[in-house]
Amino acid sequence: MQKVKGLKKGSRLGVVAPASDVSEEAVRKGAAELMALGFEVVLSDSIFSKLNYFAGAHAHRARQLMDMFANPEIDAIICARGGYGSVHLLQLLDAEAIRRSPKALVGYSDITVLLQFLEQNCGMVCFHGPMVAREFGTGEIAYDRKNFLDVLTATQAGLQIKASNSTTLRSGTGRGRLSGGCLSLLTASLGTPYEFQTEEKILFLEDVNAKPYQIDRMLMQLKLAGKFDEARGIVFGEMINCSQGRDQDYRLQDITMNILQPYRFPVLYGFPSGHTSSAALTLPFGTEVLLDADGKSLRLEEPAVY
Repeated sequence: MQKVKGLKKGSRLGVVAPASDVSEEAVRKGAAELMALGFEVVLSDSIFSKLNYFAGAHAHRARQLMDMFANPEIDAIICARGGYGSVHLLQLLDAEAIRRSPKALVGYSDITVLLQFLEQNCGMVCFHGPMVAREFGTGEIAYDRKNFLDVLTATQAGLQIKASNSTTLRSGTGRGRLSGGCLSLLTASLGTPYEFQTEEKILFLEDVNAKPYQIDRMLMQLKLAGKFDEARGIVFGEMINCSQGRDQDYRLQDITMNILQPYRFPVLYGFPSGHTSSAALTLPFGTEVLLDADGKSLRLEEPAVY
């Protein structure tokens, strides 16, 4: 996997909106937070464009993203928000051109589509983490500032990402490349040229506002597609608002483990990255990690950046 340049004080961060349209106020707040961390911020041209529920036309959004990768003065790219629309960009992106200008890209939710493209089609490390008009716009309460800076600056192996409030559903350790994202987006990739690949991976799976039977259905689809057969471990996110209602007499944790019963890999539940009610963690996809389900942690066996 191709590593990307780490951040430092004064790094120039390009902000793009690859999916839904964004609030100018929220983007400005997020940009101010990034500047307070010591970075320069460059907004993509026409970032506040709107076409239906998209941040402008598909070709325009794809070009904005490609321009950020090609621009030698941009050190990393942070997505403004998710929503919906990244899938429309896939056939418009130039993987070879991106490989020639590797840069960190950070985002989650609908940005899962782009993270998977970078990891699988470009062979590049990328980051499941906070976004400008969301967590950065809200401030430090919404994201783990130290973790974000550590993951994107540490050039030595051994960095530990720990979530002490998570729950061990199956004990043990597993080693593999970290990958995943929003469960509904990963499931939707099946049967396409951009299908989610899971062999020898530690999978991070999360979603929001999905009923337990919908989570069941998506996990079963992945299971029947053989996507868990060669996985080395699974880390679930917080699964925010993924309940049937207050009268629900079963746990989503039990439903997931019923589906995963045949496998022996470790399973951790409640890791706060992506959609979360607590300070969001940044996870480096494409990086070799050690999952310690009992220690409730991921240890980077290699740095994500150089």
